[in-house]
Amino acid sequence: MTAEFTPLAGFPEYDASEMRQRAADFHAAMSLRRTVRDFSDREVPREIIEDCVRAATTAPSGANMQPSQFVVISDVSTKHEIREAAEAEDREFYERRAPPEWLEALAPLGTGPEKPFLETAPYLIAVFAEEYGLRPDGSRIRHYYVSESVGIATGILITALHTAGLATMTHTPSPMGFLRQILGRTTNERAYLLLVTGYPADDAVVPVLSKKSFEEMVTFV
Repeated sequence: MTAEFTPLAGFPEYDASEMRQRAADFHAAMSLRRTVRDFSDREVPREIIEDCVRAATTAPSGANMQPSQFVVISDVSTKHEIREAAEAEDREFYERRAPPEWLEALAPLGTGPEKPFLETAPYLIAVFAEEYGLRPDGSRIRHYYVSESVGIATGILITALHTAGLATMTHTPSPMGFLRQILGRTTNERAYLLLVTGYPADDAVVPVLSKKSFEEMVTFV
């Protein structure tokens, strides 16, 4: 079956000087983005979160299967349950599963199994990847490039939240099966990432890090 097509409408076009300025301004804004572990409990209007998630849903996906699912969590008891489960997994990770070189890499950052931000931050956004779709009769619909599609959507979500003026932290306890259980998700969904978001605490600190140079990361051919 051939897809229906329509003329591209609404695509913004700028002159070269404005394009350069917009690109430079965007880089300057994104260069201020930092992963934060110290969050304020200040309330964030739900409409802001909704619009940021809406932006994430515009992401391209393999064969337009749109395998990204977002669960926005603000309920206090649910956040507490997620924190307890995540800390249990991380204690197991730090004490038994993590190879020495991984612990050595994490040591300068001062991270550990304690995750108070999972309760302090006003919102958690659990990102799930639909491994396959389900028809009304229960049969499966194959999805393509699932991890790539969900990764792109998550990147847009992080960018949208930063642009709106909120801090974020990506949390990936392993395994993350508890998220599907706590949030009552279906078996075709795999927990991809837990995104913590809100205002940074007044006394928030971040590690002093260096980034690879542009030349180390980018090649023009």
